[in-house]
Amino acid sequence: MLLSLLSLLTFHLCFSTVLSEAVTCSGIVHMRHRNHKVSITDFGGIGDGQTLNTKAFREAIYQIQHLRRRGGTLLYVPQGVYVTESFNLTSHMTLYLAAGAVIKATQEMRNWPLISPLPSYGRGRELPGGRYMSFIHSNGVSDVVITGENGTIDGQGDVWWNMWRQRTLQFTRPGLVEFVSSRNIVITNVTFKDSPFWNIHPIYCSNVVVRFITILAPPNSPNTDGIDPDSSSNVCIEDSYISTGDDLVAVKSGWDEYGIAYDRPSFDITIRRVTGSSPFAGIAVGSETSGGVQNVLAEHINLFNMGVGIHIKTNIGRGGIIKNITVSDVYVENARQGIKIAGDVGGHPDEKFNPNALPIVKGITIKNVWGMKIHQAGLIKGLRNSPFTEIYLSDIDLHGETGPRSPSWKCSDVVGVAHQVSPWPCSQLSSKL
Repeated sequence: MLLSLLSLLTFHLCFSTVLSEAVTCSGIVHMRHRNHKVSITDFGGIGDGQTLNTKAFREAIYQIQHLRRRGGTLLYVPQGVYVTESFNLTSHMTLYLAAGAVIKATQEMRNWPLISPLPSYGRGRELPGGRYMSFIHSNGVSDVVITGENGTIDGQGDVWWNMWRQRTLQFTRPGLVEFVSSRNIVITNVTFKDSPFWNIHPIYCSNVVVRFITILAPPNSPNTDGIDPDSSSNVCIEDSYISTGDDLVAVKSGWDEYGIAYDRPSFDITIRRVTGSSPFAGIAVGSETSGGVQNVLAEHINLFNMGVGIHIKTNIGRGGIIKNITVSDVYVENARQGIKIAGDVGGHPDEKFNPNALPIVKGITIKNVWGMKIHQAGLIKGLRNSPFTEIYLSDIDLHGETGPRSPSWKCSDVVGVAHQVSPWPCSQLSSKL
């Protein structure tokens, strides 16, 4: 027993050393220390799993907003289960969840706020009109931290998932955490569970760090994307585990004519040391990319039991340009497809989209990918009037269950280079460097 404990301690020490020496992008936002601290219990918060704590959270954050203490204020949530309706965060605050602390969304939805659709989407993502506000919401804030001792933010999403399945929703489901038009955001050392819709959604944001988090939802939970940077820049996603019912990380930038008009790209996004599983994609770009996506780096990714390992997806009517995307050092085990780059994915918000708004996909580098139990190695499907160009595949080995009725690769309307790729991708890709 003692030997086992010593071995475990040695492992943790070595693992901590490796992480401390690892390359990181997290320095883009300074983790601020707050001298002033308050507890949710100071405002009547009761963590018994039954009492509704909406008033306590809203009053605590109202006080933080109006006290304006120098350096901001930390809101401490002690051990316990705090049921609450949705609430807004404010600037210069830290939401700190102690070990064993759970902030749990009520499943009573009568008072759930409705808010306007995002301008780059033009309507709710699921239904026309507005949308339900995310469980924890922020608009126009700066210098906000969500952290703690791996406490949990629980969306209790099953009631929303059932409404979606039964087609009884009136408006688009709420996300778990959404930051709109905000900057200098840090989310770390927290578990996110059972989001009604997308889990973490920074949109129109800059300088965002998401690190050392866990995101969990059942594989059959609809649209429970893990982290979706959307029309945002300088985003760092690192050292996290995500297991959900949809894409683990999906970079977006607006939906068809609304995203084209809003014209705000996503750029300078780093995704590093992420592990997870999903019936959909591991690392995704799209499919809403109408504002453009560029300068994305995803590396050291481990994916298990996936729909698609790496998925770059767009559609006619999107417009926008997807370029300078690099994905490297990826391990995929048991996936329907290893790599997919496609121009026919995703629906439209309405009939007003422009069929002549063709996306441009260029400068895609995928290298150092190893896959086991891959049903189909890959698919690259460009557009006839907008072929995908500068596609570079290198040092890729995808073992699996391909056969004569399930081709290893399918390619069309693509120009690029393949080097040391097994199985060999397709004739459209040159073997000359």
